[in-house]
Amino acid sequence: MSDPETADESEAELDADTIDALFETIEQRKRDLPEDSYTASLFTHEKGENAVLEKLGEESTELILAAKDDDREELAAESADFLYHLLVLLSMKEMGPNDLREELEARF
Repeated sequence: MSDPETADESEAELDADTIDALFETIEQRKRDLPEDSYTASLFTHEKGENAVLEKLGEESTELILAAKDDDREELAAESADFLYHLLVLLSMKEMGPNDLREELEARF
């Protein structure tokens, strides 16, 4: 039987690794601006940062509705969309996951 604390630590490491990997992909697309990349298009959009802010608003509404409807699958999907767009915004502001970690750690 596995130790619950060890399982929680492994899950936390995976989560951090996944978020860090996603953020690095966002940063790479920001640098290279591949033509066929949705992420790159957010950095070059004519609306600038407002395009990402609009997406965050849209995704937060969809997340709230999924939670209200008790739709776990949709809630997970919308949460992922929200987190992705939040990471894009942080990249635009020259911030990243470590800024979030530091803020969260300071709160407890």
